[in-house]
Amino acid sequence: MEFKLLAKDKNSAARVGELVTDHGTIQTPIFMPVGTVGSVKGVYHRDLKEDIGAQIILGNTYHLYLRPGLDILNKAGGLHKFISWDRPILTDSGGFQVFSLTGIRKLTEEGCTFQSHIDGSRHTFTPENNVHTQRMIGADIMMALDECCPGDATRDYAKKSLKLTQNWLERYAKAFNESEPLYGYNQSFFPIIQGCVYPDLRVQAAEHALEFADGGIAIGGLAVGEPTEQMYEMIETLDPVIPQDKARYLMGVGTPANILEAIARGVDMFDCVMPTRNGRNGMLFTWNGIMNMRNQKWADDFSPIDPCGTSFVDHAYSKAYLRHLFIAGEMFAAQLASEHNLAFYLDLVRTARQHILDGDFAQWKEVTVKRLTTRL
Repeated sequence: MEFKLLAKDKNSAARVGELVTDHGTIQTPIFMPVGTVGSVKGVYHRDLKEDIGAQIILGNTYHLYLRPGLDILNKAGGLHKFISWDRPILTDSGGFQVFSLTGIRKLTEEGCTFQSHIDGSRHTFTPENNVHTQRMIGADIMMALDECCPGDATRDYAKKSLKLTQNWLERYAKAFNESEPLYGYNQSFFPIIQGCVYPDLRVQAAEHALEFADGGIAIGGLAVGEPTEQMYEMIETLDPVIPQDKARYLMGVGTPANILEAIARGVDMFDCVMPTRNGRNGMLFTWNGIMNMRNQKWADDFSPIDPCGTSFVDHAYSKAYLRHLFIAGEMFAAQLASEHNLAFYLDLVRTARQHILDGDFAQWKEVTVKRLTTRL
């Protein structure tokens, strides 16, 4: 995998680049739809490609390891073939999911022992077997196993947590370098920068992680309970530390405004369940602001869902029709809303990319953030 920096904004840290993988080249900044168990909920792969414009999707190691399991994925020839997706895939290590299992997991220097949320069976992730698991899944970009430190952690906890993540990273890198891809194409891995909301720990984490970074590096442990301004502060702290020739992936973020603010601070890659999760619950993100499609005000509004949108959904269906589907409890409502929101997120990063190239990103961002956060 190779990251190519193509342009920078004059008035911010925003960047334009390309991430080259064996399954295709990704134009950055990019948003990556989340396909936790091998599917982006309620959305056809055809629509992901043709209408939404997804260049890469995510899978999750924890969930795929439990179901369908490594044996099935290996027999299928890897996740790409199993789900019929011929573009790049990134897999999270499962660390965030495991460490969210409060009360049914135990951390040690060796790894993390946890109980399945499905049947209560016990399992252990170590850096070494996590490499093996992600090799079996076959993602183009793998994430190193880390501990996701809570956003409100004390400095003492954050320091101990970071040391564990660093030790695991060294073992993960060794296991990765001593193993080979299984399905005839190259795989890369991103180290993850932790350190909670403590700038010196973030810098220390980045300097250590960069020893193992190839084409890119991830920023983890943000948008996990800390104030938004602290998230932005941590990204700003890391911008001068991470070399320009490394792709920067901000994990699990976020709202449209979060994405634009992070792009302005030098981030290239994003993922979040918000477009589909919020869409299933009737929240639509649009170029004019945020809509709650259950509101009575849309009951007789026969205008398109988003006249400024690029998706087929935006122009084919009215607000009144979509509201009717939500009120009636129809599955089609969740599908349409998910497709709209994903298309909007992809359009957002494409448009940001063009403004960086045009040289007016900073000015455009200031105006756009205010509009996107308006409640309609």
